[in-house]
Amino acid sequence: MLSSNLFYKAIPLWQFAAKSATSLLPRTATLSSRTSLRRQLFVPRKTSVMATPFSTQMPTKKDTLAARPSQEFDSEINDMASYIHNYKIDSDLALDTARFVFLDTLGCGLEALRFKACTKLLGPIVEGTVVPNGTRVPGTPYQLDPVNGAFNIGAMIRWLDYNDCWLAAEWGHPSDNLGGILAVADWINRTNRAGGNLGNGKIFTVHDVLEGMIKAHEIQGCLALENSFNKVGLDHVVLVKVATAAVVSKMLGLTEAQTRDCISQAWVDGQSLRTYRHSPNTMSRKSWAAGDACQRAVNLALKVSKGEPGVPTVLSAPIWGFYDVLFQGRKFEFQRRYSSYVMENVLFKVSYPAEFHSQTAIEAAQKIYAQLKGIGKSAEDIKEITIRTHEACIRIIDKQFKAMDNFADRDHCIQYMVSVMLVFNRLEATDYTDGSEAAESALIESLRKRIKCVEDPQFTQDYHDPSLRTIANALTVTLNDGSSLPEVIVEAPLGHKLRREEAKPEILAKYQRHLRPHYSEEKVTELVKLGLDAKRLEAMEIDQYVDLYVKDTMDWL
Repeated sequence: MLSSNLFYKAIPLWQFAAKSATSLLPRTATLSSRTSLRRQLFVPRKTSVMATPFSTQMPTKKDTLAARPSQEFDSEINDMASYIHNYKIDSDLALDTARFVFLDTLGCGLEALRFKACTKLLGPIVEGTVVPNGTRVPGTPYQLDPVNGAFNIGAMIRWLDYNDCWLAAEWGHPSDNLGGILAVADWINRTNRAGGNLGNGKIFTVHDVLEGMIKAHEIQGCLALENSFNKVGLDHVVLVKVATAAVVSKMLGLTEAQTRDCISQAWVDGQSLRTYRHSPNTMSRKSWAAGDACQRAVNLALKVSKGEPGVPTVLSAPIWGFYDVLFQGRKFEFQRRYSSYVMENVLFKVSYPAEFHSQTAIEAAQKIYAQLKGIGKSAEDIKEITIRTHEACIRIIDKQFKAMDNFADRDHCIQYMVSVMLVFNRLEATDYTDGSEAAESALIESLRKRIKCVEDPQFTQDYHDPSLRTIANALTVTLNDGSSLPEVIVEAPLGHKLRREEAKPEILAKYQRHLRPHYSEEKVTELVKLGLDAKRLEAMEIDQYVDLYVKDTMDWL
Protein backbone atom coordinates (compact mmCIF):
# COMPACT_ATOMS: atom_id res chain seq x y z
CA MET A 1 0.00 0.00 0.00
CA LEU A 2 1.27 3.48 -0.85
CA SER A 3 1.89 5.86 2.03
CA SER A 4 -0.32 8.94 2.21
CA ASN A 5 2.70 11.05 1.14
CA LEU A 6 3.32 8.97 -1.97
CA PHE A 7 -0.37 8.99 -2.78
CA TYR A 8 -0.49 12.76 -2.49
CA LYS A 9 2.52 13.19 -4.78
CA ALA A 10 0.90 10.93 -7.33
CA ILE A 11 -2.31 13.00 -7.53
CA PRO A 12 -3.39 15.99 -5.45
CA LEU A 13 -6.53 15.32 -3.42
CA TRP A 14 -8.59 18.10 -5.08
CA GLN A 15 -7.68 16.76 -8.52
CA PHE A 16 -8.65 13.25 -7.44
CA ALA A 17 -12.04 14.47 -6.18
CA ALA A 18 -12.66 16.56 -9.27
CA LYS A 19 -11.75 13.69 -11.54
CA SER A 20 -14.12 11.39 -9.65
CA ALA A 21 -17.01 13.86 -9.85
CA THR A 22 -16.57 14.79 -13.52
CA SER A 23 -16.19 11.16 -14.46
CA LEU A 24 -19.86 10.78 -13.65
CA LEU A 25 -20.74 13.04 -16.65
CA PRO A 26 -21.66 11.33 -19.91
CA ARG A 27 -18.71 10.75 -22.22
CA THR A 28 -20.45 13.02 -24.77
CA ALA A 29 -20.29 16.03 -22.42
CA THR A 30 -18.31 18.90 -23.85
CA LEU A 31 -15.02 20.07 -22.41
CA SER A 32 -16.66 23.35 -21.42
CA SER A 33 -19.38 21.57 -19.45
CA ARG A 34 -16.77 19.53 -17.59
CA THR A 35 -14.75 22.68 -16.83
CA SER A 36 -17.90 24.46 -15.64
CA LEU A 37 -18.74 21.65 -13.23
CA ARG A 38 -15.22 21.65 -11.86
CA ARG A 39 -15.44 25.41 -11.19
CA GLN A 40 -18.76 24.98 -9.36
CA LEU A 41 -17.54 22.15 -7.14
CA PHE A 42 -13.98 23.08 -6.39
CA VAL A 43 -11.78 26.08 -5.73
CA PRO A 44 -9.58 27.36 -8.55
CA ARG A 45 -6.39 25.42 -9.13
CA LYS A 46 -4.24 28.30 -8.03
CA THR A 47 -5.65 28.03 -4.48
CA SER A 48 -3.74 25.68 -2.19
CA VAL A 49 -6.35 23.30 -0.79
CA MET A 50 -3.98 21.23 1.28
CA ALA A 51 -0.39 21.91 2.20
CA THR A 52 0.14 18.45 3.72
CA PRO A 53 -1.45 15.06 3.28
CA PHE A 54 -4.67 14.30 5.17
CA SER A 55 -4.13 12.65 8.54
CA THR A 56 -6.23 11.90 11.61
CA GLN A 57 -3.65 13.99 13.45
CA MET A 58 -4.61 17.14 11.55
CA PRO A 59 -6.08 19.85 13.78
CA THR A 60 -9.83 20.28 13.60
CA LYS A 61 -11.66 23.52 14.28
CA LYS A 62 -12.30 22.33 17.81
CA ASP A 63 -8.62 21.56 18.34
CA THR A 64 -7.40 24.90 17.04
CA LEU A 65 -9.71 26.80 19.35
CA ALA A 66 -8.55 24.89 22.42
CA ALA A 67 -5.18 25.07 24.03
CA ARG A 68 -2.87 22.19 23.28
CA PRO A 69 -3.65 19.46 25.86
CA SER A 70 -1.22 19.47 28.75
CA GLN A 71 0.47 16.25 29.73
CA GLU A 72 -0.44 16.98 33.31
CA PHE A 73 -2.95 14.37 34.42
CA ASP A 74 -6.60 15.32 34.57
CA SER A 75 -7.32 16.86 37.97
CA GLU A 76 -10.02 14.25 38.62
CA ILE A 77 -7.39 11.51 38.36
CA ASN A 78 -4.87 13.45 40.46
CA ASP A 79 -7.47 13.81 43.21
CA MET A 80 -8.23 10.08 43.28
CA ALA A 81 -4.56 9.09 43.41
CA SER A 82 -3.81 11.63 46.12
CA TYR A 83 -6.72 10.35 48.19
CA ILE A 84 -5.55 6.76 47.87
CA HIS A 85 -1.98 7.54 48.93
CA ASN A 86 -2.38 10.39 51.39
CA TYR A 87 -5.76 10.31 53.13
CA LYS A 88 -5.80 8.68 56.56
CA ILE A 89 -8.97 6.84 57.57
CA ASP A 90 -9.81 8.02 61.08
CA SER A 91 -13.57 7.45 61.21
CA ASP A 92 -14.65 4.86 63.79
CA LEU A 93 -18.10 4.82 62.19
CA ALA A 94 -16.61 4.02 58.79
CA LEU A 95 -14.47 1.19 60.16
CA ASP A 96 -17.35 -0.28 62.17
CA THR A 97 -19.62 -0.11 59.13
CA ALA A 98 -16.90 -1.60 56.91
CA ARG A 99 -16.64 -4.59 59.24
CA PHE A 100 -20.35 -5.31 58.84
CA VAL A 101 -20.08 -4.78 55.08
CA PHE A 102 -17.13 -7.19 54.95
CA LEU A 103 -19.01 -9.98 56.73
CA ASP A 104 -22.22 -9.36 54.83
CA THR A 105 -20.42 -9.36 51.47
CA LEU A 106 -18.61 -12.63 52.15
CA GLY A 107 -21.92 -14.16 53.20
CA CYS A 108 -23.59 -13.02 49.97
CA GLY A 109 -20.79 -14.65 47.98
CA LEU A 110 -21.22 -17.93 49.83
CA GLU A 111 -24.97 -17.90 49.25
CA ALA A 112 -24.41 -17.48 45.50
CA LEU A 113 -22.49 -20.78 45.48
CA ARG A 114 -25.83 -22.54 45.89
CA PHE A 115 -26.71 -21.56 42.32
CA LYS A 116 -25.21 -23.56 39.47
CA ALA A 117 -25.64 -20.63 37.09
CA CYS A 118 -22.98 -18.91 39.20
CA THR A 119 -20.66 -21.82 39.97
CA LYS A 120 -20.39 -22.88 36.32
CA LEU A 121 -18.44 -19.66 35.69
CA LEU A 122 -16.03 -20.13 38.60
CA GLY A 123 -12.69 -21.84 38.90
CA PRO A 124 -9.56 -21.67 36.76
CA ILE A 125 -9.78 -20.73 33.10
CA VAL A 126 -8.14 -24.06 32.23
CA GLU A 127 -9.68 -26.80 34.35
CA GLY A 128 -7.33 -28.30 36.89
CA THR A 129 -4.97 -25.32 37.04
CA VAL A 130 -3.70 -24.50 40.53
CA VAL A 131 -1.57 -21.39 41.06
CA PRO A 132 1.07 -21.81 43.77
CA ASN A 133 0.52 -19.19 46.48
CA GLY A 134 -2.48 -17.94 44.53
CA THR A 135 -5.74 -16.35 45.62
CA ARG A 136 -8.07 -18.70 47.53
CA VAL A 137 -11.75 -18.40 46.64
CA PRO A 138 -13.95 -18.63 49.78
CA GLY A 139 -16.27 -21.62 49.91
CA THR A 140 -14.40 -23.44 47.13
CA PRO A 141 -11.20 -25.45 46.65
CA TYR A 142 -9.93 -23.05 43.96
CA GLN A 143 -6.51 -21.40 44.14
CA LEU A 144 -6.12 -18.97 41.25
CA ASP A 145 -4.04 -16.16 39.85
CA PRO A 146 -5.21 -12.79 41.27
CA VAL A 147 -6.82 -11.66 38.00
CA ASN A 148 -9.10 -14.68 37.73
CA GLY A 149 -9.45 -14.77 41.51
CA ALA A 150 -10.86 -11.24 41.37
CA PHE A 151 -13.44 -12.39 38.81
CA ASN A 152 -14.44 -15.41 40.89
CA ILE A 153 -14.90 -13.50 44.14
CA GLY A 154 -16.50 -10.52 42.41
CA ALA A 155 -19.01 -12.68 40.53
CA MET A 156 -19.99 -14.53 43.72
CA ILE A 157 -20.49 -11.31 45.63
CA ARG A 158 -22.79 -9.74 43.03
CA TRP A 159 -24.64 -12.78 41.77
CA LEU A 160 -27.77 -12.53 43.94
CA ASP A 161 -28.02 -8.73 44.10
CA TYR A 162 -27.88 -8.99 47.89
CA ASN A 163 -24.78 -7.03 48.91
CA ASP A 164 -24.67 -3.36 49.91
CA CYS A 165 -25.93 -0.52 47.74
CA TRP A 166 -25.37 3.16 46.95
CA LEU A 167 -28.06 5.25 45.30
CA ALA A 168 -27.57 8.69 43.80
CA ALA A 169 -27.43 10.08 40.26
CA GLU A 170 -25.78 6.71 39.56
CA TRP A 171 -26.42 3.57 41.57
CA GLY A 172 -24.26 0.60 42.29
CA HIS A 173 -22.86 -1.74 44.91
CA PRO A 174 -19.55 -0.53 46.35
CA SER A 175 -18.76 -3.81 48.09
CA ASP A 176 -18.35 -5.29 44.60
CA ASN A 177 -14.80 -3.90 44.90
CA LEU A 178 -14.00 -6.51 47.54
CA GLY A 179 -13.60 -9.00 44.68
CA GLY A 180 -10.39 -7.31 43.56
CA ILE A 181 -9.20 -6.10 46.96
CA LEU A 182 -9.51 -9.48 48.68
CA ALA A 183 -8.00 -11.39 45.75
CA VAL A 184 -4.91 -9.17 45.62
CA ALA A 185 -4.39 -8.98 49.40
CA ASP A 186 -4.65 -12.77 49.77
CA TRP A 187 -2.30 -13.43 46.85
CA ILE A 188 0.28 -10.91 48.12
CA ASN A 189 0.30 -12.45 51.59
CA ARG A 190 0.70 -16.02 50.35
CA THR A 191 3.41 -15.02 47.89
CA ASN A 192 5.36 -13.00 50.45
CA ARG A 193 5.19 -15.82 52.99
CA ALA A 194 6.80 -18.00 50.32
CA GLY A 195 9.71 -15.58 49.94
CA GLY A 196 8.25 -13.08 47.51
CA ASN A 197 8.36 -9.31 47.76
CA LEU A 198 5.04 -8.11 46.41
CA GLY A 199 3.77 -4.77 47.70
CA ASN A 200 7.18 -4.14 49.29
CA GLY A 201 6.84 -7.34 51.27
CA LYS A 202 3.72 -6.27 53.17
CA ILE A 203 1.51 -8.76 54.97
CA PHE A 204 -2.06 -7.45 54.86
CA THR A 205 -4.44 -7.70 57.79
CA VAL A 206 -8.23 -7.58 57.79
CA HIS A 207 -7.89 -3.96 58.96
CA ASP A 208 -5.92 -3.12 55.80
CA VAL A 209 -8.66 -4.68 53.69
CA LEU A 210 -11.33 -2.68 55.53
CA GLU A 211 -9.42 0.54 54.83
CA GLY A 212 -9.15 -0.44 51.19
CA MET A 213 -12.89 -1.04 51.11
CA ILE A 214 -13.59 2.37 52.63
CA LYS A 215 -11.50 4.08 49.95
CA ALA A 216 -13.03 2.05 47.12
CA HIS A 217 -16.51 2.84 48.44
CA GLU A 218 -15.59 6.51 48.56
CA ILE A 219 -14.29 6.78 45.00
CA GLN A 220 -17.18 4.83 43.51
CA GLY A 221 -19.79 6.59 45.63
CA CYS A 222 -18.55 10.16 45.19
CA LEU A 223 -18.37 9.71 41.42
CA ALA A 224 -21.95 8.43 41.54
CA LEU A 225 -23.37 11.34 43.56
CA GLU A 226 -23.73 13.80 40.68
CA ASN A 227 -22.87 11.81 37.55
CA SER A 228 -25.34 9.51 35.85
CA PHE A 229 -23.63 6.88 33.73
CA ASN A 230 -26.87 5.02 33.11
CA LYS A 231 -28.33 8.04 31.30
CA VAL A 232 -25.63 7.72 28.64
CA GLY A 233 -26.11 3.95 28.45
CA LEU A 234 -23.05 2.92 30.47
CA ASP A 235 -23.18 0.40 33.29
CA HIS A 236 -22.17 1.43 36.78
CA VAL A 237 -19.45 -1.25 36.89
CA VAL A 238 -17.10 1.25 35.25
CA LEU A 239 -16.92 2.77 38.73
CA VAL A 240 -16.04 -0.60 40.26
CA LYS A 241 -13.19 -0.92 37.79
CA VAL A 242 -11.85 2.57 38.52
CA ALA A 243 -12.15 2.26 42.31
CA THR A 244 -10.63 -1.22 42.44
CA ALA A 245 -7.77 -0.20 40.15
CA ALA A 246 -6.99 2.75 42.41
CA VAL A 247 -6.95 0.71 45.62
CA VAL A 248 -5.06 -2.36 44.38
CA SER A 249 -2.41 -0.22 42.72
CA LYS A 250 -1.30 1.01 46.13
CA MET A 251 -1.59 -2.50 47.58
CA LEU A 252 0.87 -3.65 44.92
CA GLY A 253 3.36 -1.05 46.16
CA LEU A 254 2.98 1.34 43.24
CA THR A 255 3.78 5.03 43.65
CA GLU A 256 1.21 7.80 43.54
CA ALA A 257 2.31 8.55 39.97
CA GLN A 258 1.74 4.91 39.00
CA THR A 259 -1.66 4.98 40.66
CA ARG A 260 -2.53 7.87 38.36
CA ASP A 261 -1.38 5.71 35.47
CA CYS A 262 -3.53 2.83 36.66
CA ILE A 263 -6.67 4.95 37.15
CA SER A 264 -6.26 6.48 33.71
CA GLN A 265 -5.96 3.04 32.15
CA ALA A 266 -9.24 2.04 33.81
CA TRP A 267 -11.00 5.02 32.22
CA VAL A 268 -9.61 4.32 28.76
CA ASP A 269 -10.47 0.63 28.96
CA GLY A 270 -13.67 -0.38 27.12
CA GLN A 271 -16.79 0.36 29.16
CA SER A 272 -19.76 -1.97 29.56
CA LEU A 273 -23.14 -1.07 28.09
CA ARG A 274 -26.15 -1.35 30.40
CA THR A 275 -28.12 -3.26 27.80
CA TYR A 276 -27.77 -6.56 29.69
CA ARG A 277 -29.83 -5.04 32.53
CA HIS A 278 -32.76 -3.95 30.40
CA SER A 279 -35.38 -5.37 28.07
CA PRO A 280 -35.06 -6.89 25.53
CA ASN A 281 -31.57 -8.08 26.55
CA THR A 282 -31.90 -8.70 30.30
CA MET A 283 -29.59 -11.58 31.11
CA SER A 284 -27.19 -13.16 33.59
CA ARG A 285 -24.26 -10.98 32.57
CA LYS A 286 -25.57 -8.38 35.00
CA SER A 287 -24.70 -10.85 37.75
CA TRP A 288 -21.05 -11.25 36.73
CA ALA A 289 -20.42 -7.76 35.35
CA ALA A 290 -18.86 -6.60 38.62
CA GLY A 291 -16.58 -9.64 38.65
CA ASP A 292 -15.50 -8.70 35.15
CA ALA A 293 -14.79 -5.13 36.33
CA CYS A 294 -12.65 -6.41 39.24
CA GLN A 295 -10.78 -8.73 36.89
CA ARG A 296 -10.00 -5.91 34.47
CA ALA A 297 -8.89 -3.59 37.28
CA VAL A 298 -6.39 -6.08 38.71
CA ASN A 299 -5.10 -6.91 35.23
CA LEU A 300 -4.48 -3.22 34.48
CA ALA A 301 -2.76 -2.64 37.82
CA LEU A 302 -0.39 -5.52 37.13
CA LYS A 303 0.41 -4.09 33.69
CA VAL A 304 1.22 -0.71 35.23
CA SER A 305 3.40 -2.45 37.83
CA LYS A 306 5.50 -3.70 34.89
CA GLY A 307 6.03 -0.17 33.61
CA GLU A 308 3.02 0.47 31.41
CA PRO A 309 2.44 4.27 31.39
CA GLY A 310 -0.80 6.13 31.89
CA VAL A 311 -3.01 8.25 29.67
CA PRO A 312 -2.81 11.72 31.25
CA THR A 313 -5.82 13.41 29.65
CA VAL A 314 -7.95 10.30 29.16
CA LEU A 315 -10.99 12.17 30.45
CA SER A 316 -10.57 15.63 28.92
CA ALA A 317 -8.77 15.09 25.61
CA PRO A 318 -10.82 16.74 22.85
CA ILE A 319 -12.62 14.30 20.56
CA TRP A 320 -10.85 11.18 21.84
CA GLY A 321 -11.29 11.51 25.63
CA PHE A 322 -13.93 9.88 27.84
CA TYR A 323 -15.96 13.06 28.18
CA ASP A 324 -16.33 13.64 24.45
CA VAL A 325 -16.66 10.01 23.40
CA LEU A 326 -18.86 8.56 26.15
CA PHE A 327 -20.20 11.35 28.39
CA GLN A 328 -21.80 13.71 25.87
CA GLY A 329 -19.04 16.28 26.35
CA ARG A 330 -19.84 16.86 30.03
CA LYS A 331 -17.25 16.89 32.79
CA PHE A 332 -17.75 15.05 36.05
CA GLU A 333 -19.32 17.04 38.85
CA PHE A 334 -18.48 16.49 42.50
CA GLN A 335 -20.57 17.16 45.57
CA ARG A 336 -17.87 16.63 48.19
CA ARG A 337 -14.20 15.83 48.76
CA TYR A 338 -13.11 12.23 49.24
CA SER A 339 -13.21 11.12 52.88
CA SER A 340 -15.21 8.22 54.38
CA TYR A 341 -18.72 9.56 53.74
CA VAL A 342 -19.90 6.74 51.47
CA MET A 343 -19.04 3.88 53.82
CA GLU A 344 -20.66 5.77 56.69
CA ASN A 345 -23.88 6.16 54.70
CA VAL A 346 -23.94 2.96 52.63
CA LEU A 347 -27.17 0.95 52.41
CA PHE A 348 -27.33 -2.67 53.53
CA LYS A 349 -29.68 -5.11 51.86
CA VAL A 350 -30.97 -6.82 54.93
CA SER A 351 -34.40 -8.26 54.34
CA TYR A 352 -34.73 -9.21 50.70
CA PRO A 353 -32.48 -10.26 47.80
CA ALA A 354 -33.97 -7.61 45.53
CA GLU A 355 -32.88 -4.58 43.52
CA PHE A 356 -32.61 -1.83 46.11
CA HIS A 357 -35.14 0.60 44.69
CA SER A 358 -37.80 -2.01 45.51
CA GLN A 359 -36.78 -2.73 49.12
CA THR A 360 -39.26 -0.35 50.75
CA ALA A 361 -42.04 -1.50 48.42
CA ILE A 362 -41.49 -5.12 49.45
CA GLU A 363 -41.43 -4.13 53.11
CA ALA A 364 -44.73 -2.30 52.59
CA ALA A 365 -46.14 -5.35 50.80
CA GLN A 366 -45.22 -7.54 53.76
CA LYS A 367 -47.23 -5.24 56.01
CA ILE A 368 -50.16 -5.38 53.60
CA TYR A 369 -50.01 -9.18 53.58
CA ALA A 370 -50.53 -9.10 57.35
CA GLN A 371 -53.41 -6.60 56.99
CA LEU A 372 -55.14 -8.80 54.42
CA LYS A 373 -54.73 -11.86 56.59
CA GLY A 374 -56.17 -9.92 59.54
CA ILE A 375 -59.42 -9.23 57.67
CA GLY A 376 -59.69 -12.71 56.20
CA LYS A 377 -58.51 -11.80 52.71
CA SER A 378 -55.54 -12.60 50.50
CA ALA A 379 -53.81 -11.60 47.28
CA GLU A 380 -56.66 -13.22 45.35
CA ASP A 381 -58.95 -10.42 46.61
CA ILE A 382 -56.77 -7.64 45.13
CA LYS A 383 -58.14 -5.76 42.13
CA GLU A 384 -55.21 -3.40 41.57
CA ILE A 385 -52.26 -1.70 43.31
CA THR A 386 -50.70 1.71 42.83
CA ILE A 387 -47.08 2.19 43.86
CA ARG A 388 -46.15 5.81 44.52
CA THR A 389 -42.40 5.87 43.97
CA HIS A 390 -39.28 7.75 42.86
CA GLU A 391 -38.05 8.29 39.31
CA ALA A 392 -35.11 5.89 39.48
CA CYS A 393 -37.39 3.02 40.44
CA ILE A 394 -39.57 3.63 37.40
CA ARG A 395 -36.59 3.85 35.09
CA ILE A 396 -34.96 0.63 36.29
CA ILE A 397 -37.51 -1.88 37.57
CA ASP A 398 -41.01 -0.79 36.45
CA LYS A 399 -41.84 -3.72 34.14
CA GLN A 400 -45.60 -4.10 34.53
CA PHE A 401 -46.24 -5.83 31.22
CA LYS A 402 -42.76 -7.08 30.33
CA ALA A 403 -42.58 -10.87 30.00
CA MET A 404 -40.63 -12.54 32.81
CA ASP A 405 -38.27 -14.67 30.73
CA ASN A 406 -35.54 -15.45 33.26
CA PHE A 407 -34.02 -14.87 36.69
CA ALA A 408 -32.61 -11.51 35.58
CA ASP A 409 -36.05 -10.25 34.55
CA ARG A 410 -37.71 -11.27 37.79
CA ASP A 411 -35.21 -9.83 40.25
CA HIS A 412 -35.42 -6.48 38.46
CA CYS A 413 -39.21 -6.17 38.26
CA ILE A 414 -40.88 -4.36 41.17
CA GLN A 415 -44.29 -5.75 40.22
CA TYR A 416 -43.01 -9.33 40.37
CA MET A 417 -41.24 -8.87 43.70
CA VAL A 418 -44.21 -7.18 45.37
CA SER A 419 -46.53 -9.88 44.02
CA VAL A 420 -44.38 -12.68 45.44
CA MET A 421 -44.52 -11.06 48.87
CA LEU A 422 -48.29 -10.56 48.70
CA VAL A 423 -48.92 -14.14 47.59
CA PHE A 424 -46.35 -16.09 49.66
CA ASN A 425 -45.31 -13.66 52.45
CA ARG A 426 -41.67 -14.13 51.44
CA LEU A 427 -39.10 -13.12 48.85
CA GLU A 428 -36.07 -15.38 48.49
CA ALA A 429 -33.45 -15.78 45.80
CA THR A 430 -34.97 -19.10 44.75
CA ASP A 431 -38.22 -17.29 43.90
CA TYR A 432 -36.51 -15.88 40.79
CA THR A 433 -35.37 -19.16 39.26
CA ASP A 434 -37.07 -20.76 36.26
CA GLY A 435 -39.55 -23.43 37.31
CA SER A 436 -39.84 -22.18 40.89
CA GLU A 437 -43.18 -22.00 42.68
CA ALA A 438 -43.23 -18.22 42.28
CA ALA A 439 -42.14 -18.20 38.64
CA GLU A 440 -44.86 -20.71 37.77
CA SER A 441 -47.63 -19.00 39.75
CA ALA A 442 -50.56 -17.85 37.59
CA LEU A 443 -51.71 -15.56 40.42
CA ILE A 444 -48.37 -13.74 40.54
CA GLU A 445 -48.35 -13.34 36.77
CA SER A 446 -51.87 -11.92 36.86
CA LEU A 447 -51.34 -9.71 39.90
CA ARG A 448 -48.12 -8.07 38.69
CA LYS A 449 -49.93 -6.82 35.58
CA ARG A 450 -52.38 -5.02 37.87
CA ILE A 451 -49.65 -3.09 39.69
CA LYS A 452 -48.77 0.32 38.27
CA CYS A 453 -46.06 2.77 39.30
CA VAL A 454 -46.44 6.55 39.42
CA GLU A 455 -43.70 9.02 40.27
CA ASP A 456 -43.97 11.22 43.32
CA PRO A 457 -41.64 14.21 42.70
CA GLN A 458 -41.11 14.62 46.45
CA PHE A 459 -39.90 11.03 46.72
CA THR A 460 -37.47 11.72 43.86
CA GLN A 461 -36.25 14.90 45.55
CA ASP A 462 -35.74 13.11 48.88
CA TYR A 463 -33.88 10.32 47.08
CA HIS A 464 -31.26 12.84 45.91
CA ASP A 465 -31.19 14.95 49.10
CA PRO A 466 -27.77 14.38 50.78
CA SER A 467 -29.33 14.78 54.22
CA LEU A 468 -32.01 12.14 53.57
CA ARG A 469 -31.16 9.74 50.71
CA THR A 470 -34.40 7.90 51.32
CA ILE A 471 -35.78 5.33 48.85
CA ALA A 472 -39.49 5.75 49.49
CA ASN A 473 -42.34 3.62 48.16
CA ALA A 474 -46.02 3.81 49.06
CA LEU A 475 -48.58 1.13 48.18
CA THR A 476 -52.33 1.60 47.85
CA VAL A 477 -54.35 -1.58 47.42
CA THR A 478 -57.86 -1.64 45.92
CA LEU A 479 -59.88 -4.79 46.54
CA ASN A 480 -62.31 -6.55 44.24
CA ASP A 481 -65.25 -5.28 46.30
CA GLY A 482 -64.24 -1.70 45.51
CA SER A 483 -62.82 -0.88 48.95
CA SER A 484 -59.23 0.27 49.48
CA LEU A 485 -56.73 -0.38 52.22
CA PRO A 486 -54.99 2.62 53.80
CA GLU A 487 -51.79 3.53 51.93
CA VAL A 488 -48.69 1.93 53.42
CA ILE A 489 -45.53 4.02 53.03
CA VAL A 490 -41.96 3.06 53.88
CA GLU A 491 -39.38 5.77 53.31
CA ALA A 492 -36.11 4.26 54.53
CA PRO A 493 -35.47 0.51 54.30
CA LEU A 494 -33.95 -1.57 57.03
CA GLY A 495 -30.22 -1.14 56.43
CA HIS A 496 -30.42 2.61 55.78
CA LYS A 497 -28.23 4.75 58.00
CA LEU A 498 -31.38 6.03 59.71
CA ARG A 499 -32.11 2.43 60.74
CA ARG A 500 -28.55 1.12 61.07
CA GLU A 501 -28.63 0.01 64.71
CA GLU A 502 -31.96 -1.71 64.13
CA ALA A 503 -30.39 -3.52 61.19
CA LYS A 504 -27.17 -4.81 62.78
CA PRO A 505 -28.66 -7.93 64.44
CA GLU A 506 -30.43 -8.74 61.17
CA ILE A 507 -27.20 -8.29 59.17
CA LEU A 508 -25.46 -10.79 61.43
CA ALA A 509 -28.42 -13.19 61.21
CA LYS A 510 -28.27 -12.94 57.42
CA TYR A 511 -24.51 -13.68 57.49
CA GLN A 512 -25.15 -16.67 59.73
CA ARG A 513 -27.85 -18.02 57.38
CA HIS A 514 -25.44 -17.79 54.47
CA LEU A 515 -22.71 -19.69 56.35
CA ARG A 516 -24.84 -22.66 57.39
CA PRO A 517 -25.08 -24.52 54.05
CA HIS A 518 -21.28 -24.66 53.87
CA TYR A 519 -19.91 -25.25 57.35
CA SER A 520 -20.54 -27.15 60.55
CA GLU A 521 -22.49 -25.41 63.28
CA GLU A 522 -19.26 -25.23 65.28
CA LYS A 523 -17.49 -23.40 62.41
CA VAL A 524 -20.47 -21.06 61.93
CA THR A 525 -20.40 -20.13 65.61
CA GLU A 526 -16.63 -19.53 65.41
CA LEU A 527 -16.94 -17.23 62.38
CA VAL A 528 -19.82 -15.21 63.82
CA LYS A 529 -18.02 -14.80 67.15
CA LEU A 530 -14.88 -13.65 65.37
CA GLY A 531 -16.90 -11.19 63.27
CA LEU A 532 -18.29 -9.59 66.41
CA ASP A 533 -14.83 -9.14 67.96
CA ALA A 534 -13.65 -6.11 65.98
CA LYS A 535 -10.19 -5.90 67.55
CA ARG A 536 -9.33 -9.56 67.02
CA LEU A 537 -10.82 -9.67 63.53
CA GLU A 538 -9.00 -6.59 62.27
CA ALA A 539 -5.66 -7.86 63.59
CA MET A 540 -5.89 -11.15 61.65
CA GLU A 541 -3.71 -11.54 58.58
CA ILE A 542 -6.03 -11.78 55.61
CA ASP A 543 -4.78 -15.08 54.16
CA GLN A 544 -5.23 -16.76 57.53
CA TYR A 545 -8.75 -15.37 57.73
CA VAL A 546 -9.60 -16.53 54.19
CA ASP A 547 -8.34 -20.01 55.11
CA LEU A 548 -11.25 -20.24 57.55
CA TYR A 549 -13.61 -20.24 54.55
CA VAL A 550 -11.72 -22.63 52.26
CA LYS A 551 -13.46 -25.87 51.26
CA ASP A 552 -11.75 -28.97 49.89
CA THR A 553 -14.81 -29.82 47.81
CA MET A 554 -18.14 -28.25 46.85
CA ASP A 555 -20.10 -31.43 47.58
CA TRP A 556 -23.16 -29.54 48.80
CA LEU A 557 -24.08 -28.49 45.23
